[in-house]
Amino acid sequence: MRPMDEEQLRECGHRMVDFIADYYKSIETYPVLSQVQPGYLKELLPDSAPNQPDTLDALFDDIREKIVPGVTHWQSPNYFAYYPSNSSTAGFLGEMLSAAFNIVGFSWITSPAATELEVIVLDWVAKMLKLPSEFLSAALGGGVIQGTASEAILVVLLSARDRTLRKHGKKSLEKIVVYASDQTHSALKKACQIAGIFPENIRIVKADCSMNYAVTPGAVSEAISIDLSAGLIPFFICATVGTTSSSAVDPLHELGQIAQAHDMWFHIDAAYAGSACICPEYRKYLNGVEEADSFNMNAHKWFLTNFDCSLLWVKDRNYLIQALSTNPEFLKNKASQENSVIDFKDWQIPLGRRFRSLKLWMVLRLYGVENLQSYIRKHIQLAQHFEQLVISDPRFEVVTPRNFSLVCFCLVPPTCEVDNGHKLNYDLMDSANSSGKIFISHTVLSGKFVLRFVVGAPLTEEQHVDAAWKLLQDEATKLLGNVVQ
Repeated sequence: MRPMDEEQLRECGHRMVDFIADYYKSIETYPVLSQVQPGYLKELLPDSAPNQPDTLDALFDDIREKIVPGVTHWQSPNYFAYYPSNSSTAGFLGEMLSAAFNIVGFSWITSPAATELEVIVLDWVAKMLKLPSEFLSAALGGGVIQGTASEAILVVLLSARDRTLRKHGKKSLEKIVVYASDQTHSALKKACQIAGIFPENIRIVKADCSMNYAVTPGAVSEAISIDLSAGLIPFFICATVGTTSSSAVDPLHELGQIAQAHDMWFHIDAAYAGSACICPEYRKYLNGVEEADSFNMNAHKWFLTNFDCSLLWVKDRNYLIQALSTNPEFLKNKASQENSVIDFKDWQIPLGRRFRSLKLWMVLRLYGVENLQSYIRKHIQLAQHFEQLVISDPRFEVVTPRNFSLVCFCLVPPTCEVDNGHKLNYDLMDSANSSGKIFISHTVLSGKFVLRFVVGAPLTEEQHVDAAWKLLQDEATKLLGNVVQ
């Protein structure tokens, strides 16, 4: 195979598209959760690269026989674990075209269309979410595509850190404090490690189970008051819209007011649930976003845009640029030197970046806002349907109220069990997942082992939800020994 040949590309491209289409057609025939054992692939592949080129036929055979068995099928309609990672025809086509251009768009001059399209589509989505005008590119802020929400929270934490150190002096690093709920994603802790925040200055505030595991403003205010009395410097609050464990929504307005009162950076992580807020009936969960310095959602979760595509908006891009900009001689150019363009290399950790806005643009163009809203609503309706199925069986209980398309539930243990149903529910999850028919995941809330059922895969229909529920009921019956508790 030659590195690049028009006819060869056409032939191989057609075959690959056919292969992918056949994969989606037969996706329900595969175990959702890969059933292979660790190290399986090492036994199937040679220990060194081939000296001579292989055939495409042989490669496809190896993909079918050796790679696919080791794939957990996130696009399966029977995938209900973690949070979704959406693929779509439009997103796939955008990825193909991005791969074809294969640009490294770190600055405007390296591909003007990549930078300018990103600015435009981030403004589009901001308007769909009804974000404050300060987050639009025409103001001091603007949007940028990061790889993941983990990268997004890192860059805003670095920006907030440097803003604080400029005010209080570099030697105050040991005094600056971060505040978040115990339901905040672990990405914040990793970001703190990278940013040099002292571990003892990370305040993990216990969420309130009576508020669906949202954090209370009073608890945050109390933690801040204690730190101020100790001569520390509160500088960063992270709120979540749609926590990983229970899809809780933190009180944005109140937390924003606290941040403003103490000159703190206020970040909102809406990686999962942000997508739902394009629907008018769910926009209320963003009330208070006007108080935020930064806001993030993952288009690659629940927005039909292939991974990776994490959308970050800031009210003042200068804080990002001051924290992350470098300007070596070999990157200097007229447009950048005149400050007439945006160079997204200064808004992120790496230098290089892919043409990710292309797939988001194609999703927005080929589906439109109304279809995206319908897509979100359908998944929430299916989750509501599953929630009612759980409620209808007295052996089960819904652990915390459902906000979006996540249902947290458990099998109620017999009264004689001493571990609060931990083993019972773990065994239920394990037996369901080992069947290969569905894939669900878990969390722990208030010490209780809880099962998570998330509707979000593009192909999921009511029949798949019903089949998953029947499987869970059947496995529960076996575990309980046919005794209804």
